[in-house]
Amino acid sequence: MKPTVAIAGAGGYVGRWFIDRFKDRYHIVALSRSDVAVPVDSEVEWRKVEMFSITSTSEALQGVDYALYLIHSMGATTRLNQGSFEDTDLLLADNFVRAAEINQLKQIIYLGGIIPEGKKEEDLSAHLRSRLEVEKTLGSRSVPMTAVRAGIIVGPGGSSFSMIQKLVQKLPIMVCPSWTGSKTQAISLQNNLDILQSCLGNPKAFGKIYEIGSPEVLTYKSMLQQTADVLGKKRFIFSVPFLSVGFSKLWVGYFGESPAKLVAPLIESLKHDMLVASKYRFDLKEIAYDSYSESVRHALAFENAIPRLPKFKKNERILNTVRSIQRLPNTRHQSALWIANRYKVWLPTFFRFLIRAEENSRGDLGFFLAYGKKPMLQLTWIPDRSDIKRQLFYISGGWLVKRFDYGWLEFREVLGGKYVISAIHEFVPRLPWFVYILTQAKIHLWVMKSFRKYLEQYKGS
Repeated sequence: MKPTVAIAGAGGYVGRWFIDRFKDRYHIVALSRSDVAVPVDSEVEWRKVEMFSITSTSEALQGVDYALYLIHSMGATTRLNQGSFEDTDLLLADNFVRAAEINQLKQIIYLGGIIPEGKKEEDLSAHLRSRLEVEKTLGSRSVPMTAVRAGIIVGPGGSSFSMIQKLVQKLPIMVCPSWTGSKTQAISLQNNLDILQSCLGNPKAFGKIYEIGSPEVLTYKSMLQQTADVLGKKRFIFSVPFLSVGFSKLWVGYFGESPAKLVAPLIESLKHDMLVASKYRFDLKEIAYDSYSESVRHALAFENAIPRLPKFKKNERILNTVRSIQRLPNTRHQSALWIANRYKVWLPTFFRFLIRAEENSRGDLGFFLAYGKKPMLQLTWIPDRSDIKRQLFYISGGWLVKRFDYGWLEFREVLGGKYVISAIHEFVPRLPWFVYILTQAKIHLWVMKSFRKYLEQYKGS
């Protein structure tokens, strides 16, 4: 019987190629935001999942043995998404590992980024720091986790290589910023897939970190030059020290034909040397690593053979949905239960004489204008899905709310209690959208910023 492998991020670059290469070896469960309308491969099972929901993620992982986690900075699924990509990725990873634990998965493999040796976490780029947080989160529970850290993965359909290719094709002269002198060890897609498969279901890989890359150490400038050589393009490439990171983002984004949300974190990370640390070198088996030039030739040879995705059904979504995710400090190492209860007390105090809170005997909570009889917001506590480390409330009523059958508020500990995430999901405001954006949405962010400051300064017992 084939092992069942779930892939979170199955529609992405590595996920598509992993499915194409190993669909005969494993029963693959590909996770997607939408139901499949027209399948491509009958061997692959696509399951719809809402990754922001632990319940939905848990249902999607039923019957799964192993999982590949390939998600980085998912795009917004609501009309308004208040929250950084770091906090979003952190929440999604926490959801996934909780769901994996519920289903007693045997292993999670996370494909992340090489972490520069000797750098403190606070000195990393936001992109690399986020990947490290996701790695720690996926390894924080009982399911064994294997972290595979890679730099640039060179292959057909890869966003990083595509960016390099387009820069070389478009620009006969490249005046490069100083970061192009940073060193890296790229890896071919084929080598990357071999390593992932070697780790999958291998007890020797459980709880391990591997940093992977070809032994060939290159600068980004030399990668541009080697790409030009393979393409048969004569290019003049030289570096200058005065081009800013901001200008680099614009330059690479425009000529590399890449979206800002992809370019910005990549450029910020390139200030670091991304080299494989000897203590994390992959040693499960011998790998015949491709050189960078070989990787480029393979990528170009198969650029028109990228595996197709199935056609998906269009999701019927409620208009004007809102998601808001904020990371709160937990310097006093309090529980999510404690912080949720402080919020109940703090909010009416913060809006003195304007808002009052009423809580019934079962823990449901309503927020009212000072002398109002109808709640602005009604929250129903869900005890069977709450514990000391996570408090869950359904958004069940209130004259500021348009939809009562879906939407929730939660307070949740992450990274071992280092932070607490406060998140509102699938909230639908009753106010007209432009009024909501200019008023209630801004007020909510101001309130959460003030609550964050209150927690930082809290001196009580």
